[in-house]
Amino acid sequence: MYRSVISIFVFLLVLMGCAGSKSSLKPPVSLKPIDNQFTIKKIWHDDLGEGASDNYLNLRPVLANKTLFNIHFSGDVKAYNTDSNDPIWIFNTGSKIGSPLTLHKKVLYFGTSEGEVFAVNATSGKLIWKAVVSSEVISAPAVVDGFVVVRSVNGELHSLDTKDGSQHWSSQQRTPALTLRGTSAPYIYNDLVLSAFDNGRLVAFNLQTGNILWQREITKPSGRSPLERIVDIDADLVIQDEVIYTTAFQGKIAAVQIGSGQILWSRDIGSYIGMAVDAYRIYLADSESRIWALDRNNGATLWKQDAVLRRSVTKPVLHSGYVIVGDFNGFLHWFSRGTGKLEARVRMKTFDYTHSDLDEEEDLLYPKTNDILATPITNGNILIAMDRHGNTEAYEITYP
Repeated sequence: MYRSVISIFVFLLVLMGCAGSKSSLKPPVSLKPIDNQFTIKKIWHDDLGEGASDNYLNLRPVLANKTLFNIHFSGDVKAYNTDSNDPIWIFNTGSKIGSPLTLHKKVLYFGTSEGEVFAVNATSGKLIWKAVVSSEVISAPAVVDGFVVVRSVNGELHSLDTKDGSQHWSSQQRTPALTLRGTSAPYIYNDLVLSAFDNGRLVAFNLQTGNILWQREITKPSGRSPLERIVDIDADLVIQDEVIYTTAFQGKIAAVQIGSGQILWSRDIGSYIGMAVDAYRIYLADSESRIWALDRNNGATLWKQDAVLRRSVTKPVLHSGYVIVGDFNGFLHWFSRGTGKLEARVRMKTFDYTHSDLDEEEDLLYPKTNDILATPITNGNILIAMDRHGNTEAYEITYP
């Protein structure tokens, strides 16, 4: 089943590219040379393992103090000292890993393509427990004291005990016959578990019991073909000031009140990539990799940026006054939060990254060798990015 979902997703991307184009496929936009407006210094580079390999998985590393925890599709979880890049420990699951890591109180939680959930001691790399759920887990677990909540690709939500992995409760939503390859990560907020599903619904569960408190249809299927009717909510939820922000593929972005589930506003902008939120704005990468800044209060457009159109960007990350995304050809792009102007760019695996070679004929081939799938991570003035094959780079940034 899941092999067919992957094939359908690739086919869908091709169809999306064909719409309204004179050619058989709309190519990614070509980059234009720019002068960086601040200093970005590469401070280290290392090959930290296999990464996601040929799989479309957001295996985002986790940074805690001076330890970088990295994860690999082949089954390894590794801890590195960021001063020396030397490995501290390696844990092998014996299974293909599907989800990013979640770190909570010195324990790492993650899921596998075999439907396993692991808890590993972050200090020693020793297994604490392993549990089995109904199907593959490819989104990050949500964790608070006593509860680990994981979402399986079959639409089932599982609540496990942090001590031993025993199950508190489970709940399942109907999964359409045709879906994208991805799931939105669950989110624990006080005594609520919030989760979005492939049927376009956002659901609030009681953390203790799993009872449904409310559910809202964020977007409805429309169109005649099964492809046109895909309404997956695969982007992770973002919560700010008692408001949930969620977005569906080929659907809407919506602001939802946590307590009641009331939709405060919605707009016809779809995404499976994700968003970031600050005190005033939502920064969204839509399904064609346009970057939007929207007013948090009403969803009004503040700016829109097409500089990385169809470049398969990552979920945006906020750093100082900038919005940062990685793309499929190894570039990292910095946009001003206030204006949307492209202010800086670097390219992984190149020494002359300030003025990179922008001959991008190879882009038409959608090469996998440079693809950045994992959302970059930040710590202080440091940004760390990893491509799909585990090549990892850290940059020290001096902002104006």
